[in-house]
Amino acid sequence: MARIATIDRANMTAEQARVYDTAKESSGIVGGPYVAYIRLPKLFEAAQTMRGCLSGGPLSRREQQIVHLAVARHWNAQYPWFAQVRASLAAGVEQSVIDAINVRKTPDLADAREKTCLSVANDILANRGLSDASYAAAEKTMGPESLVALVATVGSFSMTCITAGTFRIDPPADNPTPLAE
Repeated sequence: MARIATIDRANMTAEQARVYDTAKESSGIVGGPYVAYIRLPKLFEAAQTMRGCLSGGPLSRREQQIVHLAVARHWNAQYPWFAQVRASLAAGVEQSVIDAINVRKTPDLADAREKTCLSVANDILANRGLSDASYAAAEKTMGPESLVALVATVGSFSMTCITAGTFRIDPPADNPTPLAE
């Protein structure tokens, strides 16, 4: 059960309603951790801006989704996992890849950039950074701009997952691919 109540649109302050309406019209994303973020409209707006910036950046949609799955798995974040499984399938990420990440196994990824995205995300989350060797390999594969986007995606989506987990913002009961125990 969620620790934080959803604020009905009718009960929002003028500033909350403004950022909520803007998000609903532009991205449609107003659920999940945004249920908490709406209490700080500037945070809600900044999170939307960051999400938009990163989704339009140098990482492919599949690369972004692989990072999101790794981050949601790491933080054991139920709602983000639910949302990212759906988005990953829509982006062409195979169910076998999703299932492997879910049980903390390394999926069979043929693409070097996708492998690097998963490896970098897992290394940052497990080790709080990258070793010199991991950094050099990632920079060689990704290039500096994509590596910056990759690191920022890990950080930004970690905030999303930590928020959803802390406030127990859970997915619907009929979640088709729940997180493994």
